Amino acid sequence: MELLLATAIGAITATGIYLALRSRTFELVLGMTLISYAVNLFIFAMGRPVAGRAPILREGVPTTLEHYTDPLPQALVLTAIVISFAMTAVLIVVALKLREVSGGDHVDGGDPAGDSGRERGDP
Repeated sequence: MELLLATAIGAITATGIYLALRSRTFELVLGMTLISYAVNLFIFAMGRPVAGRAPILREGVPTTLEHYTDPLPQALVLTAIVISFAMTAVLIVVALKLREVSGGDHVDGGDPAGDSGRERGDP
């Protein structure tokens, strides 16, 4: 199970980095979102998720880590999901404004064909 989770985290991270290095804003937003998901999965995996174990102390059960799962990574991931959703919304608004101002969705504001408008006489 650990190998499958580690492979999934690695694949999501690699895909996110590949998309973040592309030259379009939509691909950048998608790549940053995938990297955020990969980090959330990594944090969640550090909490040793185990089925059938409660994160809250109960009466009659010894208070050792053998009988409980760590609730802190779950709380951190829940908070990170909310924050990443808000930051994705902000990033999309900035990307839309960039598209409106520059007339394209190229990250550096240049023309995707490689010309910067100088052939048309623009400075």
